[in-house]
Amino acid sequence: MRRFAVLASGRGSNLEALLATVSSEDFPGRICVVASNKPKARALDVATEHGIPTAVLSHKGYARRRDYDADLVRLLQAYRPDWILLAGFMRVLTPTFLDAFGGRVLNIHPSLLPAFPGLNAQQQALDAGASESGCTVHLVDAGTDTGPILAQAVVPVRPDDTEETLSTRILAAEHQLYPQVLRWVAENRVHVGEGWVTVDLPPGQARILRF
Repeated sequence: MRRFAVLASGRGSNLEALLATVSSEDFPGRICVVASNKPKARALDVATEHGIPTAVLSHKGYARRRDYDADLVRLLQAYRPDWILLAGFMRVLTPTFLDAFGGRVLNIHPSLLPAFPGLNAQQQALDAGASESGCTVHLVDAGTDTGPILAQAVVPVRPDDTEETLSTRILAAEHQLYPQVLRWVAENRVHVGEGWVTVDLPPGQARILRF
């Protein structure tokens, strides 16, 4: 059974979607810990409500990112996770962290990567006049949202969209896409090698969803 650690900094809406999938009787895995760099993150409350262990490691007081990441690695390794899931974790991870969990860190980003990486992706899409946006689940590497793509969900951009309305619709797509990829990982359908990744798709599922 696969073990997943979740890193979150905010309200935990993607965490709730992941937990709904993990709680299914046929799901071959479990979330072993939810950790945050913010002691008041709502995601910690969500985890507690579901009986999931929580941990807090504030980034304050660390002069170097790699020193924080080294302590974060030690914290997570105590829970023996097979994969790390980023769910609104507002920290850039250094090679110190990524090397410890090489090829086993997932993130979801609110754009159709490689378009609009980084912060404020929804507003970037609006500013560019994009007709479509969406979200992407990808493996995390040392770049900014540059890791191999596992799946995407396409969300149309409406003429009257604001950053808030577009963000709301993309978030709804995230809540469907991320749990789908999580199940693929738990079922050992995602295979990662040096510079490559493949996904064995189950019947009726696709790597690109359209909304």
